[in-house]
Amino acid sequence: MPPPGLPRPDEQTYDSIISSLVNSLDREMAITPNPGRTASFRRLNRTEYRNAIRDLIGVDLDVSSLLPHDETGHGFDNVTVGELSPTLLERYLSAAQKISRLAMGSAVRSPGGDTIVLPPDLTQEDVLDGLPIGTRGGTVVRYTFPRDAEYAVQLRLSRDRDERVEGLADPHELELTLDGKRVKLFAVKPVPRNVDHQHIDREMEVRIPVKAGPHNLGVAFLKKTSALIETQRQPYQARFNAERHPRTQPALYSVSVLGPYASTGPGDTPSRRLILTCQPAMPSEEDACAKRILSTFVRRAYRRPVTDADLQVPLTFYKDARVDGGFDAGIEMSLRAILVNPKFLFRIENDPPGVAPKTAYRVTDVELASRLSFFLWSTIPDQDLLDVATQGKLKDPAVMEKQVRRMLADPRSEVLVTNFAAQWLYLRNLASANPDPRLFPDFDENLRQSFRRETELFFESIVREDRNVLDLLRAKYTFLNQRLAKHYGIPHIYGSHFRRVALAADSERGGLLSHGSILTVTSYATRTSPVIRGKWILTNILGTPPAPPPPEVPQLKENTGTEKPLSMRERVAQHRANPVCAGCHNLMDPVGFALEKYDAIGRWRTAEGGAPVDASGTLPDGSKFDGAADLQQALLSRPELFVSTLSEKLLTYALGRGLEYYDAPAIRKIVRDASPNDYRFSSLVLGIVNSTPFQMRNSI
Repeated sequence: MPPPGLPRPDEQTYDSIISSLVNSLDREMAITPNPGRTASFRRLNRTEYRNAIRDLIGVDLDVSSLLPHDETGHGFDNVTVGELSPTLLERYLSAAQKISRLAMGSAVRSPGGDTIVLPPDLTQEDVLDGLPIGTRGGTVVRYTFPRDAEYAVQLRLSRDRDERVEGLADPHELELTLDGKRVKLFAVKPVPRNVDHQHIDREMEVRIPVKAGPHNLGVAFLKKTSALIETQRQPYQARFNAERHPRTQPALYSVSVLGPYASTGPGDTPSRRLILTCQPAMPSEEDACAKRILSTFVRRAYRRPVTDADLQVPLTFYKDARVDGGFDAGIEMSLRAILVNPKFLFRIENDPPGVAPKTAYRVTDVELASRLSFFLWSTIPDQDLLDVATQGKLKDPAVMEKQVRRMLADPRSEVLVTNFAAQWLYLRNLASANPDPRLFPDFDENLRQSFRRETELFFESIVREDRNVLDLLRAKYTFLNQRLAKHYGIPHIYGSHFRRVALAADSERGGLLSHGSILTVTSYATRTSPVIRGKWILTNILGTPPAPPPPEVPQLKENTGTEKPLSMRERVAQHRANPVCAGCHNLMDPVGFALEKYDAIGRWRTAEGGAPVDASGTLPDGSKFDGAADLQQALLSRPELFVSTLSEKLLTYALGRGLEYYDAPAIRKIVRDASPNDYRFSSLVLGIVNSTPFQMRNSI
């Protein structure tokens, strides 16, 4: 108010009116706090389940094949997790069976196996991250072997449409390693085109003895010399894509691990050491040892002190299975029972007895410990946090701050990058981003992975170094490897490993808005989209998402080639001329055009179709800008907007529910308290965990 172009009050008048309204609302909320109500039953989502299993049992298992995808709500997948359908319960039963067997190293009736398939558009012409210098292509698989035994490892090479090995014109050598030590060197020799290529794979199989537990299984080609004879030519740093050119050298398609064979026992694995806190020396000691093991396990699994009633069911399963299978079988069956118990699968918060309806109350310290742990680690509380909560000390602000800083420094806080930031910044959408290979021949899986890693490392630097969160927009550094640096046009960066790179003051890179990850997921397969980019900025940076589009909105008119091609700005202007579309597009489009000098895969450009790119636009408050740098400055001129948006996203993620109007005072307090601390990341986290919505709850 009023619309841009008309006389407006000065900033002091605006600030005075807003402050008066805000102070009045905040005073009222302080007198009668409304923390909202989180759901009484919240199921662990797939990420939380995997991390909880890792910390409970010592098995880091990809559960994506065991459990279904989690639906998102309010931007995060830990919100709509209240139900447990019969089908989902069956999946949890199956997962618990597999996990408990793997953890205990139980004998199996027949060998099984797993196959790891590499992404089809992974270019394997050079060394890949995690593999030794002097190799090219391949992969490293972190695999948990269930028992001390022999295992068959089968390798398969990539095929073309005629089922012939791609790029096999010369002999090659393929190395298989276990924990960095060579196991076998396979000779891959060319065969005539009319000969069946299937026998090549049959020769790339080896059976090896492996100790139970997690190991790194590496596969890579030995790299040939880069020297070429004078008459030989090949594409320069070609990127594999079936639409562009065939592979110039063979590539790995998959790795299969089969077994166990000739097993000699469960072995001494990290999971068995974590679970078996005691070992009975004779049969008479087994029951007491089992109770001790299960008491420790149940306390961690249920995230609270243990009662005798909690142990009744696990001990019953233990005794029944022990009769025929022995001590280990009994422990395995009891673990399976615990892993499907609602007290493990659900985070449960009950209203205290005697509290009046619709009354705000403080959650218990034990419940607060789970809230804190699932917020910062996406997993169960550790021993230290649970001990503090059990003693009733966590509500003390000084104790809470000490725990928060300890947890942020712990490697498990990486999930704030891989889980929170990946959803907030749409990094998960990179997996489904497929730019048209004819228009963007340099795009491949390697670049997709590099995009994601750059943004992850950048966000992690803000968390680990406890930087001002505004650096997410303005930092003049990023993280690059050779592949990504070449894509960005930044020289003198070599190798597949990522390193921190300082950027020139006039660089077109710097901050999230210039990251290829975000620019790619906010584009179409064939072109940029100022509309999607504008909506992304309004939603994730300014916290003012546009309204959902009305039904049957016409698509943006594309250039057909039968008439004079229109620039992106002209096509969007035509679309915006429709009164149905104008309301939202007048907000989204001008903001999105600021990024128009970055193409659909994040490369810098100054022209499109022979015409200069126009990257000028306006913010909703009427501020004008020309290009990403001007937009960045406009955003930084009102820092509280971005800090408020990030706080809202963090609080939504922390609570597992959408924010309501009554949460606004908490957000304002978080931002106010963070300002004297230079808006450091830890100051936002501390503001959230000490806030009314995080520490309190309304009764039903």
